[in-house]
Amino acid sequence: MAATGSGNVEFIRARSDKREYRRVALANALEVLVISDPDADKAAACMEVEVGSFSDPEGLEGLAHLLEHMLFYASEKYPEEDEYRKYITEHGGYWNAYTRRETTIFFFDVNVDNFEEALDRFAQFFIKPLMSQDAVLRETKAVDSEYKNNLLSDGSRIYQLHKHLSSKDHPYHKFSTGSLETLETKPKAKGLDIRLELLKFYENYSANLMHLVVYGKESLDCIQGLVERMFSDIKNTDQRSFKFPSHPFSEEHLQILVKTVPIEEGDHLRISWPITPSIQFYKEGPCHYLSHLIEHEGEGSIFHIIKELGWAMYLEAGETTDSDSNEYSFFSIGIGLTDAGHEHMEDIVGLIFNYLHLLKEDGVHEWIFNELVTIKEMEFHYQDKVDPISYVINTVSTMRLFPPEEWLVGAALPSKYAPQRINMILDQLSPETVRIFWRSKKFEGSMSSAEPWYNTPYSVENVTPAVIQQWIKKAPTGKLHLPKPNIFIPKDLSLKEVHEKVTFPTVLRKSPLSQLWYKPDMLFSTPKVHIIIDFHCPLSSHSPEAVIATELFVDLLVDYLNAYAYDAQIAGLFYEIYVTSAGFQISLGGYNDKMRVLLNAILVQIVNFEVKPNRFSALTEASVKDYQNFNFRQPYSQASYYVSLILKDKNWPAAEKLEALSLLESDFFAKFVPHLLSKTFLECYVQGNIEPSEAKSVVQEIENIIFNAPNSLFKSMSPSEYLTKRVIMLENELKCYYQTEGLNQKNENSSVIQYIQVHQDDAILNIKLQLFALIASQPAFNQLRTVEQLGYMTSLYVRNDYGVLALQVVIQSTVKDPSYLDVRVDEFFKMFESKIYELSDKDFKRNVKSLIDSKLEKCNNLWDQSYFYWGEIMAGTLKFDRATSEVAALRELKKEEFIEFFDQYIKVGAPQRRTLSVQVFGGNHSAEFKKAINEADPPKTYRITDDISGFKRSRPLYSSLKGGPGRITMD
Repeated sequence: MAATGSGNVEFIRARSDKREYRRVALANALEVLVISDPDADKAAACMEVEVGSFSDPEGLEGLAHLLEHMLFYASEKYPEEDEYRKYITEHGGYWNAYTRRETTIFFFDVNVDNFEEALDRFAQFFIKPLMSQDAVLRETKAVDSEYKNNLLSDGSRIYQLHKHLSSKDHPYHKFSTGSLETLETKPKAKGLDIRLELLKFYENYSANLMHLVVYGKESLDCIQGLVERMFSDIKNTDQRSFKFPSHPFSEEHLQILVKTVPIEEGDHLRISWPITPSIQFYKEGPCHYLSHLIEHEGEGSIFHIIKELGWAMYLEAGETTDSDSNEYSFFSIGIGLTDAGHEHMEDIVGLIFNYLHLLKEDGVHEWIFNELVTIKEMEFHYQDKVDPISYVINTVSTMRLFPPEEWLVGAALPSKYAPQRINMILDQLSPETVRIFWRSKKFEGSMSSAEPWYNTPYSVENVTPAVIQQWIKKAPTGKLHLPKPNIFIPKDLSLKEVHEKVTFPTVLRKSPLSQLWYKPDMLFSTPKVHIIIDFHCPLSSHSPEAVIATELFVDLLVDYLNAYAYDAQIAGLFYEIYVTSAGFQISLGGYNDKMRVLLNAILVQIVNFEVKPNRFSALTEASVKDYQNFNFRQPYSQASYYVSLILKDKNWPAAEKLEALSLLESDFFAKFVPHLLSKTFLECYVQGNIEPSEAKSVVQEIENIIFNAPNSLFKSMSPSEYLTKRVIMLENELKCYYQTEGLNQKNENSSVIQYIQVHQDDAILNIKLQLFALIASQPAFNQLRTVEQLGYMTSLYVRNDYGVLALQVVIQSTVKDPSYLDVRVDEFFKMFESKIYELSDKDFKRNVKSLIDSKLEKCNNLWDQSYFYWGEIMAGTLKFDRATSEVAALRELKKEEFIEFFDQYIKVGAPQRRTLSVQVFGGNHSAEFKKAINEADPPKTYRITDDISGFKRSRPLYSSLKGGPGRITMD
């Protein structure tokens, strides 16, 4: 079947975009965007089907989601179960899918040489999938496990509560995830066969409701030929896409205040309104304009005022819809409240309506709109190249919503100044249609209702416009005003000339105070630069008190910079300040033109740091809640924390840090900061559109501000004071295990992490371990998750701690306890022995080639490349040519050597197998925990008690790969 149309679309595209595009319309009405990128290392495809959870039949909630799961299993052409996932994974790829309200999206990427076969397997999803009765039952359990994983997720709970408080006759009201109750128990009671219902529902998957993006290395003609050959057999049954032309709220769901109790600590306020979807006016961009002003953080903004009053930690605003619906949308303002803010909820809501009134009174300003247009045009034309899988996912939804010439741009370039449209949306943000959701643990015990799917407690009160008016009258007034013109919008976007070809980062400047690594941009041709400054402060981590005080210092720095630096972020300059194991780092990225202005402001703020009592109190309170919320993390996340706590030297327990935080006083903190900064070494990295002389000048200026300013707190440090990052060495042929109860016993999930420590960074051992993970990851997923149904979350991958590499298997489960899960992991490795020993020469070479292809992938953008190089510098490995050396080792690797590696390190009972099993017992398995901790230890095992520090002291440490300040260890 040939294409009925293709070709001559003049796509609006970024000036920096060198890819080729073609629109293809197949005879079965499938619309396709074909992308050719000769530089691609990965190929990718994404299919969007206009069938989502809104299409679920009544009484079969989650059927669309279950169908999404089922299409991965097998097809008539490829009947072997899990054939698709196995092929993709073995050839360096990734696969996934997700179900939205009105659509379902399927996607994958794969090494370019394997694209044709992968694409053919993918196409069979939509032609002739097989859905065996057994597979349907297993995947129904997987859907149920996914639902149970999220039962204690505040995000899932609040989202469902929003839906619950909507019109019952609107599909927005539905529960969409699905569970055993909706997909097995209730259907069976009605005499329904869920497999037959799936087959019936699959008939909605018609080619006229599909949009496909295919991204490859080959020419447009070649890729179009593949598409025509593989996708033309998709049936077109001329289905109509599901439309429900109304908002999901009736009068009873508006003018409401909903109080609800979260799982985690922390108060949150969300004010939302139903609005006309701005997708209908995307060239005018009314919500871009309004969200820019409402969520602004500079002086005169809502957030600046409530932050200065000590009422809020963050504010976000904008249009929210997960379906890009043409029929309905919402505009929401979300605020993280402090305890003081909780007491002033009415004042905050009143202040927001005051600001909306100011926007109406002051009128729409064309200069603000034009400023936004300038920024959006820069964002679009100087956008960083992303990996093909991200690009196809981002692009596919625009095909449904925009004309073909705008598929690449979507709504990213508002260009038409239309104040009446902005005012129309602004008028819809009224007291008459408001919905206020207020989340706080302070409401515990006073709620009158519970949402049925997640059992979220809540109560509803009416909030009339008259009540809102009272709140407006008593709200703080007088300080609100619009932002000033943005000084950070770059004027100079020219590219610097590179006079000397530099393949890898080099040390450009070295002094007793700092060291500068430099790499000019020779690949991406973008007017951007990346600057990283590592403040190595040996007094930052010698005790729990020092760690939490350093964390608070960084939090306060970011907080103080917020109002000034917000404009920089809007204009495409991004910065982060974050704690490390040996101090803190500043990372800045974006257009180089105004970068030094922002950097200077950050450094001056550090040098002139002072403790502001109101912000100290607010951020200490927020930090306490963050540490308390560790208890509510998913069990697999708690298990990962325990693995790190056990393995890493000088790693303080969260409970000790929380205790130190609760005792922290501003006087001690004010004295600690000069102490922290009194010994410092700066390791700097500069890469991008910047000449070497300017890079040197930047670091000289950093030194001048940090060390030479009057009254500077900073002093240099001696090499002997340099902190090392080290990992404990486990013992050969010994399995250490740590068993503990989950910190939130309301969470039914348990988790196990089996960690198999292999070696310290070494090219030969690296590739053998990575090759094993490549070969074993999909079989592990298939056996432990799909066949044995142990848990929705199951994975096998390589872990790296300060250059010490290991194999790690993670399972989270409600159905089995962690001890059982650990046994099943061992059984998988025993079962997999035969697969390794029987590996054919052909399969071995295929897997080696797949790993080589992955290692030879080029960086997509400046940030990918600079973070790789910076990672090598921070680790102390300095293997900037890592890919080349490891590929060379792979090309020499023999199958016998690989099997010998498996026998030596991975195989159960191997002479150098060093294992740590961390087991977190959830609420479903408290009886099993009591039994497990009283059992005698089996041979060749060691039980780690609650004295983790004692265990760590008893073990030797791997050497540190990192040299001291100013030292370079190249070997």
